[in-house]
Amino acid sequence: MIRFTVILVVIGIGLIVLILNGDSGRILGLQSDEFGRFVYLLPIALMLSAGIWARSVGETMRQMMIWLVIILALVTVYLYRQEAISVGNRVLAGLIPGRAVVVTTSEGGAEIILHKLLNGHFEADVDVNGRTVEMLVDTGSSMVALSHEDAERIGIDLTGLTYSMTVMTANGRSRAAPITLDQVAIGPIVRNNVAASVAEDGRLDQSLLGMSFLETLGSLQMQTDELRMRD
Repeated sequence: MIRFTVILVVIGIGLIVLILNGDSGRILGLQSDEFGRFVYLLPIALMLSAGIWARSVGETMRQMMIWLVIILALVTVYLYRQEAISVGNRVLAGLIPGRAVVVTTSEGGAEIILHKLLNGHFEADVDVNGRTVEMLVDTGSSMVALSHEDAERIGIDLTGLTYSMTVMTANGRSRAAPITLDQVAIGPIVRNNVAASVAEDGRLDQSLLGMSFLETLGSLQMQTDELRMRD
């Protein structure tokens, strides 16, 4: 227990010195990165020397193996951190409806992956004028369509709208008001000045991510259980 406390104290003092020094100058004649390596190697050396002094060679080797495994595990986690994050995002996307997985393509561009819900549709949490709106991805809708409730919630002035458009919804023929949204974004894919419409009160159950946004994408690929949007 005492040995473990000493190791923590040494590491703590070393980290404090590194933070206070920053990237400027030298520490005890060493560059900052060299001093950092010295900080985490010194406790290991202290432990091994103490083991050789007070214990058998077998116990010392056991301690060496433990530290070796810990170091290898930390290095592995660091090297594969991006892959681990990607796997975690995919798991969350499958568990949380509307959560988009953002991946980087081989060309360096951004790609959004949506997973199909149990109802067979693709839904996404879309950022509209700075507010999150849950939308149904609908290639059959000519433009982004907001329900009356969502439009009110994100701050659109409904009193000045003119319902001059005739549209077909799941509830039958309806009227909608044309508007222009300042910004529509899903993940890192952002579009400005997007044509949209606001449905009459009670005529649209869920907002739609329509073609006025989807047609600006580099590609839109639908697979069995995935929908991929590429910027």
